[in-house]
Amino acid sequence: MGSTPHLTSPAAAANAAAASFAGLTAKLDYLSASDVEQVRLAYRFADEAHLGQLRNNGEPYITHPIAVAAQCADWKLDAQALMAALLHDALEDCGITKTELIEKFGSPVAELVDGLTKLDKLQFNTREENQAESFRKMLLAMARDVRVILIKLADRSHNMRTLSDVPRSKWARISSETLDIYAPIAHRLGLNQTYRELQDLSFRHLRPWRYATLAKAVAKARSRRRDLIQKVQKEVEAVFAAANMPVRIAGREKTLYSIYKKMDDKHLSFAQVTDIYGFRVLVPNVTDCYTALGILHQLYKPLPGKFKDHIAIAKVNGYQSLHTTLVGPAGINVEFQMRTEAMHVVAESGVAAHWLYKVNNPEDASNDRLGTKWLQSLLDIQDETRDAAEFWDHVKVDLFPDAVYVFTPKSQIMALPRGATVVDFAYAIHSNIGDHTMAGRINGEQVPLRTELKNGDVVEVVTAPVSTPNPAWLGFVRTGRARSKIRHHLKTMAQTESESLGSKLLQQALRSEGIERFPDDDPSYEALWEKVLRFTGNKNRQELLTDIGLGKRIANIVAKRMVNLLADTGERPDALLLTRERFTAHESTSLGSITLDGSENASVQFAPCCRPIPGDTIVGYLGRGEGLVVHQQDCQVARKLQNKDSERFIGVDWSDEPIRPFETGVVVTVNNGKGVLAKVAAALASAEADILHIDMGQDGVQDASDLRFVVAVRDTAHLETALRNLRRTPSVLRAERSSNSINA
Repeated sequence: MGSTPHLTSPAAAANAAAASFAGLTAKLDYLSASDVEQVRLAYRFADEAHLGQLRNNGEPYITHPIAVAAQCADWKLDAQALMAALLHDALEDCGITKTELIEKFGSPVAELVDGLTKLDKLQFNTREENQAESFRKMLLAMARDVRVILIKLADRSHNMRTLSDVPRSKWARISSETLDIYAPIAHRLGLNQTYRELQDLSFRHLRPWRYATLAKAVAKARSRRRDLIQKVQKEVEAVFAAANMPVRIAGREKTLYSIYKKMDDKHLSFAQVTDIYGFRVLVPNVTDCYTALGILHQLYKPLPGKFKDHIAIAKVNGYQSLHTTLVGPAGINVEFQMRTEAMHVVAESGVAAHWLYKVNNPEDASNDRLGTKWLQSLLDIQDETRDAAEFWDHVKVDLFPDAVYVFTPKSQIMALPRGATVVDFAYAIHSNIGDHTMAGRINGEQVPLRTELKNGDVVEVVTAPVSTPNPAWLGFVRTGRARSKIRHHLKTMAQTESESLGSKLLQQALRSEGIERFPDDDPSYEALWEKVLRFTGNKNRQELLTDIGLGKRIANIVAKRMVNLLADTGERPDALLLTRERFTAHESTSLGSITLDGSENASVQFAPCCRPIPGDTIVGYLGRGEGLVVHQQDCQVARKLQNKDSERFIGVDWSDEPIRPFETGVVVTVNNGKGVLAKVAAALASAEADILHIDMGQDGVQDASDLRFVVAVRDTAHLETALRNLRRTPSVLRAERSSNSINA
């Protein structure tokens, strides 16, 4: 918030700060005397560091760190976290160094403060990117130590409480950021109270008029129905007393923001929002939750479809409760939540419950571990995604915990975001399973991999060692984890293939220059490689070979340089090899040829303009940055490129035994009539040519029309068989290979 000049007497400022610290001390009774002393030292240090700085309302700046520390004390965080809360603006605003903090308060406190410090020294192009980058740092620190995010949320809560003191022009930005980033994180970590408060404060400053109108309406409804609510409470207390069950009953009112959201999402008027009122029933143990539910259902009629069991299946953030909506006196709907005291602490404080409530039963302790699973998965994403905006995309997907719950074949429950698919499920189990996914079964039935999962589905993944991630998966996966793992695998695969193609090209270029032996990892060639890399400007040999494979460097230019350098060391070209290579080399190209069998994947592309297949005479063009592109020799596009860029062409030949079919285009002219398409498809099927794409054009009203197919065939002979089959088919006037592409 920086310092703002403001007239105030030093004595008054000192009194205000001392008084507020006294208020904090009163909350530290759970800490040992030595810990309280450490917190006091951090306070003194922060007070000195912020001396002379004032907040927008004229109060000494130190009141803000104290308020943040007080919130952390309410969560019963440890002394290190409270010290970091007091010092959290010292690095950014007061020129204090991290080393200084380590010397004074130790490394753990300094790490917490550093995790909280904004990245103000770096320049970003957009606000989104800036947000993403600082958010990323915050999340990573949090994934290593969840206390960082708790302090950050306490900091944001106090800033929101005092937002009215900030210029009004900043309200919308700060409130939107709070709604988009901080409130969902609080929810994700189960900090229910903080989540509700952040939403309401954001709503108040983002839509002041709507907030005021709704507040009035709720107050009016509250006073009108006060007697009814009291009657419900008395009846409920009486029925539990009669059953001899010790319970604690507390009223619960929907927040203004959640009422507004419900009205907005479902297009309801205020009068149509029924579940504004509710009660929490706190009982001694889990069995009592279900007993209490039975007692309430006997007292009032339940609303069908309004019962949720979050105890048997906890929410992703560890929240557990039974929810039911009942029709109370005078027909008003009242929601009841049944939970134990331990569940209540987790429901209100989530991850902070780890400090708040030391549970003796290790089974219950699993509740607050659920939130940290998500934190760990963010750390995994960070390891593979170095780009801030991409990381932000992954995280935004995972931030909103609207989950579906599915089962593994061994009946383990998995929580995934709504809209998650079989592939998301596979990656949620393990990245190895995701990478080798071949098929999926839901409830025993085979389904496409893009199938969205529904609550209660039993999902099984079929893997195969040869199966690898498909780029098309990126179009339907929902979780950030799956998306980042697929992208990472595709990038790595493309790079490895480009490197091996580059190595092949360089070896052939050296052979055509008369050098038989490729300078390998032999230490005697180290100096040679260093000089070559200095010449090309690459960091290492892998990068150079990848660049050659991608067409960013031309192999024969690098080879000529290597020959000159080898000559300096006394290694001369082999005259016999030189003659043989030059004699047999392709006339149109300056390098020997490469053999293609269809296993090249990302490093070799078959040009969509002419779609070459085995049996065609072909040439290879090393496109800039797109690897090797294979064209038919008489392709118009290839001819133009040859005139303009002939040194980028290399010889390519088909292998004697290609390992897969290849795509090509076919145009079939037909007489329009019933069932023509079926006859044409049957003719192609009988020739064992797979149809990959059909374009029927727009001229269906005419007597004859062109059907354009992309089919997969083994070679030119196989294509000829398919065309012969088509020409014999009734209603087919003409069938031939297409000279131009259609989009597959």
